[in-house]
Amino acid sequence: MSSPAEFYHSLPPITKAYGTFCLLATATYHLGLYHPSYIALLYDKVFYDFQIWRLFTNLFFLGPFSINFGIRLLMIVRYGVQLEKGPFDRRTADFLWMMIFGSFALLVLSAIPIFWSPFLAVPLVFMLLYVWSREFPNAQINIYGLVALKAFYLPWAMLALDVIFGSPLIPDLLGIIAGHLYYFLTVLHPLAGGKNILTTPMWVRKLVGRWRIGMQPVSRGQPANNTNPQEERGSGVAFRGRSYRLGG
Repeated sequence: MSSPAEFYHSLPPITKAYGTFCLLATATYHLGLYHPSYIALLYDKVFYDFQIWRLFTNLFFLGPFSINFGIRLLMIVRYGVQLEKGPFDRRTADFLWMMIFGSFALLVLSAIPIFWSPFLAVPLVFMLLYVWSREFPNAQINIYGLVALKAFYLPWAMLALDVIFGSPLIPDLLGIIAGHLYYFLTVLHPLAGGKNILTTPMWVRKLVGRWRIGMQPVSRGQPANNTNPQEERGSGVAFRGRSYRLGG
């Protein structure tokens, strides 16, 4: 059995960095180094007082240490790691771009009054969960030893449980919306014959390369040998190493 240090060092880079920042954000709060109101997403403070940091700091606060905090942190470790070591293996830049796009989408959605949330870390974690559920739709999940279901339905089951236990609906719903938007633009729309309009920008690839983060990036949907990412096979389509059936 590996030690906690060995386990931590084995985590892929983006998941490890995000989970670490979330843990530090809560730890420093409990040490009394800041009050959450100083990092919350308050658009009047951003635009009128030029407190730009609020656009970023709110993305790392999962709340005080609690059972809910532990669950969210474990979700980062489990679903982030499985994504980064699975569909995003050797595609660190693409995974980082997914996190950046998700953060931006959540900031835009939260500007709508009915969707506003002071902290967007929980929605960002839920976005990871949603993308994972679409990448591994047939994985069998057991919730608290009571309910077994396919991973495709897990985000909705978690949303329902959060509501039952008194957590707000909006953060989870924001994550599902952002996750679906990303998955639609990068997977579903290209599979239907459309263009991938959300390709990873070159500046993200250069950032990953400059800082030697993770593996050398391979563009989403583009194998390393530069073959066509959508190769017709009978009545199906091969995409990102998977075969999808089209039509009946």
